[in-house]
Amino acid sequence: MFCRNQSARATIARGSALEMEIRRGKFRQSIFMDTPQDSDIQKKIDYEIRMREGACKLLAACSQRDQALEASKSLLTCNSRIMAYMSELQRMKEAQVMQRVARRSSDAGPMDDRSPCKGKVAISDLRIPLMWKDTEYFKNKGELHRCAVFCLLQLGGEIFDTDMVMVDRTLTDICFDNTIVFNEASPGFELRLELYSCCSEDDYSAGSTPRKLASKLSSSLGRSSGKKLRAALEPGACSPVSNGGAAPLLLPVPPVPGPKYHLLAHTTLTLSHVQDSFRTHDLTITGNEECSYWLPLYGSACCRLAAQPHCMTQQMMSGCLRVKLGGDPQGWTNVYAILKGTNLFCYRRQEDIEANVEPLLTIGINKETRIRAAERDPHSKAQSICISNQYGGEEVTHTLATDCREDTQRWMEAFWQQFFDMSQWKQCCDELMKIDQPSPRKPALITAKQGSLYHEMAPPLSTPPSCEGLLLQDNAVSAEIRALLSSYYSDSY
Repeated sequence: MFCRNQSARATIARGSALEMEIRRGKFRQSIFMDTPQDSDIQKKIDYEIRMREGACKLLAACSQRDQALEASKSLLTCNSRIMAYMSELQRMKEAQVMQRVARRSSDAGPMDDRSPCKGKVAISDLRIPLMWKDTEYFKNKGELHRCAVFCLLQLGGEIFDTDMVMVDRTLTDICFDNTIVFNEASPGFELRLELYSCCSEDDYSAGSTPRKLASKLSSSLGRSSGKKLRAALEPGACSPVSNGGAAPLLLPVPPVPGPKYHLLAHTTLTLSHVQDSFRTHDLTITGNEECSYWLPLYGSACCRLAAQPHCMTQQMMSGCLRVKLGGDPQGWTNVYAILKGTNLFCYRRQEDIEANVEPLLTIGINKETRIRAAERDPHSKAQSICISNQYGGEEVTHTLATDCREDTQRWMEAFWQQFFDMSQWKQCCDELMKIDQPSPRKPALITAKQGSLYHEMAPPLSTPPSCEGLLLQDNAVSAEIRALLSSYYSDSY
């Protein structure tokens, strides 16, 4: 009988399939080690999966048209966010692999690590004009075609949705009053705007039909048999399943009866479309008159697209300097300088900033500014920086001094980075554009009707009562759905 002693050692043949699998596993583990950013995205994916599960439950339980439309809208938004987060996670993994390969490559040349700053991009006052026929709008003839529409906006891994608007021939424009702000945009951003539409004339109470049937049959078959039947007719859950303790698998959403939104039109906005005013942009229309969700779009969308680069709103550099005032070679004044936006603000003391005291001197830093590091001043024995600007056709130069060469290098690097950011963000750095912060989003108000899913209650939560024989009296289920709805609308903006 074979007995392994302490000195015995299991060996694996070199080049065998088992050895290759072990090496491949170690390589994957080293390459795809989760970073803090990966964990954050995974948490977002898990959160949206829970939101999607709640939307599926709501959609299957809805018997009213407005409720079903809102639930279907939430389901589509959750699916879009999940796909966006998965794509972002994939891009991060690929970037990690390429970074490791570049580090290991012996022939990799020097790389320019300068990258532009991030910024905010906001879209507001969104209007989409409609082009009804004369007989429909002026003569009020034909069927009153009504559709529920909303917009989905995506920039990178951020996705937001607007409020749902009911549209018929009495409207000349589809108006969305939401102000949507993307906080982590780069100058090369692509903001995709998608317009979704759904015909609101269909009956969406079919989602509760299996439950009604189960309730009627359970009353005639008895408690035990009825419970089994209700379990068999229960709509499938769309939550992820565990994979042996590993990351959850993303399963497709089960088919849930109810309204379905369709992509009606879309467009992509970039940095060239940014302007501190109301502008018109072309739309690509994907539907046609044969579709039930069709609306006669004019083919354009009007909105205000503004951007605020971080270099225009944040302090990019600060520190103590000496500035020469007047023509006296010895006329140096100690200041505390802040580089922000298109100006270098020079204060007498650092405390003056919090006290909102006017700066002693303001030096323009824009695309036309010329900056150079001068030789050491023989009088002060300090490194100096010369900043030249054109004012009324005359060149004005301000001279700044630092204590050491290292400080001069840091200030010069801050100036070069500022110029680089301005060159990338272009017209967004001419002057600071105004962005109104969006107000917190509240859950949609649903009036109490016979057979509705919600009854009125103290805001912002609502308590789901019994709905057409639905078994929603369970406190745990009610609390779960209320929490999902409340957190979804509070985290949307």
